[in-house]
Amino acid sequence: MYTPAITGSGVFTPEQVITNAELVKAFNAYVDIYNAKNAAQIASGELPAKDYSSEDFIFKASGINQRYVLDKTGILDPNVMHPLLRQRSDDEPSQMAEMALDAAQKALTAAGKTASDVDAVICAASNLERAYPAVAIEIQDLLQINGFAFDMNVACSSATFGIQAAADMIRSGSIRSALVVNPEICSAHLEWRDRDCHFIFGDVATATLIERAEDATGPYFEIKSTRCATDFSNNIRNNNGFLRRSRPDGLADRRDMQFMQNGRKVFKEVLPMVSEHIGNHMSDEGVQASDLKRLWLHQANKSMNDFIGKKVLGRTPEAGEQPNILQDYANTSSAGSIIAFSKYSNDLEDGDTGLICSFGAGYSVGSVIVQKHG
Repeated sequence: MYTPAITGSGVFTPEQVITNAELVKAFNAYVDIYNAKNAAQIASGELPAKDYSSEDFIFKASGINQRYVLDKTGILDPNVMHPLLRQRSDDEPSQMAEMALDAAQKALTAAGKTASDVDAVICAASNLERAYPAVAIEIQDLLQINGFAFDMNVACSSATFGIQAAADMIRSGSIRSALVVNPEICSAHLEWRDRDCHFIFGDVATATLIERAEDATGPYFEIKSTRCATDFSNNIRNNNGFLRRSRPDGLADRRDMQFMQNGRKVFKEVLPMVSEHIGNHMSDEGVQASDLKRLWLHQANKSMNDFIGKKVLGRTPEAGEQPNILQDYANTSSAGSIIAFSKYSNDLEDGDTGLICSFGAGYSVGSVIVQKHG
């Protein structure tokens, strides 16, 4: 048996930013167009009028100030309200592979390794750009990695499930290392015309290099234990997958074909599930709340993270114990906890223990207990 470790991580951040003020202006312009177009049905009671959004509403509901996206032009056009992503030819790298390549190269650099040191690639993301060939295999090809690659989807928990899969293969000795990449084009499956969720998501890609601890060339995080759980629920659902650019049958305009969420039920049902999952994982591994120096949680909603942090630690987390990147990146699905880990882990000292946790549709939850070395 070998000891798996996270030896490097990387984040690709798109150049374009949408602030809450920009988003609200575009959304409210769309509302004016919609209400004017449907004035007769609204007056007769056949359709409800759409309500305006506001910066205060967005921040109070989520803790988000802005989000990074691949294309803001289409999103901010009240007559479009979705990203305008160019259809690439089959001879070009896919958008997701290109994002993941950037994050993967950063993770390799952080670990002091090259693609020749990697045996496997796992592309773990909530919405894949195509069904096949696997995006992971394309990433493997772009990096010129020998070995194998595969895609996996466990929605917002994909990254931690991917880390467990890589760690298990390393423990068994079947591979020496794996890149777990999480390219998330969340803007492509969000319904930007829905006031209840139009502010939630952003785009990003993250990567972690998982290796045998003995192969680390610098400081690393030993993966002490991993745990995953799922429980089926329809309260977070996407029937369409990646953005459809045109649908002659009209399905593109059906509300249930993009991201759907029953927020109240999710809050009520997921928080106890996640808190219990983390608590049981820590207890079974003999980890006390006082042992945890850092919690890197899924970045979906500030109130949810505050609740979980307080439940796990038994008190309100102090500044720095539970870092949030939500205010800058918004919800980036599986990548959120890895962004937090990548940006807020270098300051931990030798022997410090932390926990990475992601959760979401499924329902699903994955947790990874790590310890800093070096």
